[in-house]
Amino acid sequence: MVFVRTTPPRPVEVTAVFPELAPLARPAIRLHPRPGSPSVGDSSVGGPLLWPAGEPWPHCEDAHLHGDSGFRQSPAEVRLDRYRRARRHEDPYGPSFTPEEEAAMEQKAARLAERLDAGPPWPAECPVPLLPVAQLYVRDVPLLRPPGEADLLQVLWCPYDHEPDWKPATAVFWRSAASVVDVLATPPEPYEANYSGYVPEPCLLAPEAITEYPNSLDLTPELRKVVGDWSRWQAAGADVDGSYAEYPAEFYHSDLANAPGWKVGGWPPWGRTDPYRRYCTVCEAQMVPLLTIASFEWDSSRHGWVPYEDRAACAAGRPAGLSPAQPTRVEVGSTDNMQLYVCPTSPEHPHTDLIQ
Repeated sequence: MVFVRTTPPRPVEVTAVFPELAPLARPAIRLHPRPGSPSVGDSSVGGPLLWPAGEPWPHCEDAHLHGDSGFRQSPAEVRLDRYRRARRHEDPYGPSFTPEEEAAMEQKAARLAERLDAGPPWPAECPVPLLPVAQLYVRDVPLLRPPGEADLLQVLWCPYDHEPDWKPATAVFWRSAASVVDVLATPPEPYEANYSGYVPEPCLLAPEAITEYPNSLDLTPELRKVVGDWSRWQAAGADVDGSYAEYPAEFYHSDLANAPGWKVGGWPPWGRTDPYRRYCTVCEAQMVPLLTIASFEWDSSRHGWVPYEDRAACAAGRPAGLSPAQPTRVEVGSTDNMQLYVCPTSPEHPHTDLIQ
């Protein structure tokens, strides 16, 4: 399936109103994940990975995972429940399966349900296999800067809360797609997930290049004062709703700064905390944004970022839990974003992540 998503132009040209922000412009690629049936040869969210058959599948070895999480569903059951709900509500934007895929999912979920009823796994069944989160080919996302001959980024996580931030623990891999001759046919899956929002729905991508400006919290105090000066907006003739006259910085934050949703590069989506700089543990370089993992593609305060192709679905609304604004069904953090960072000196240095 080939599809596109197109972000509407910003209602105001940022640098025309605030030329001081021009040096802060950054390229980003909105990924626009939408439910589909990706293959190992596709860039995807929650899809199968081009993983070598002879390479061990990554596992999480944290000791706390040996106990009962309290959430009694396997990833297969989570996905099957979503499908049943979408079918019940005749939701065209929900996950879909062929009759054969549905039968296979039913059988797999039934087998795993029997295991769950038997209680949590013995320690011998741990460590826990990681779940695929994203696979990005450089051909689709040229903003990536992989090391050496690599042309593929793979991100996985453990679908359990981990201290200290109570979020999934992530793992990042770079590889050359051409070097993978035999693909691992049946990767292992976790026994259960800590939370259904940690099980990404398989999605195809429609990458779109955009330009971003910093989140308000990333601006210097002087620049925050500038974007909050209503007279500057008026002097530039900016077509801004007069209701923002008292809080023009809110208009900048919601409609002109960093885009919501899954993306590569750009500016991070601060909100839970003030900006928190990350430094490489190997070379001490300041880390830069790699991948934003988002619960929502837009929200009620950021409808201006809804792609043209999604506007009808956005206006129509959907039953709770089936919103087109949450295509991946991922839910992370109190502000619904997890930011992965990479070392600009060497992508092979250990990555970091942060709930923002």
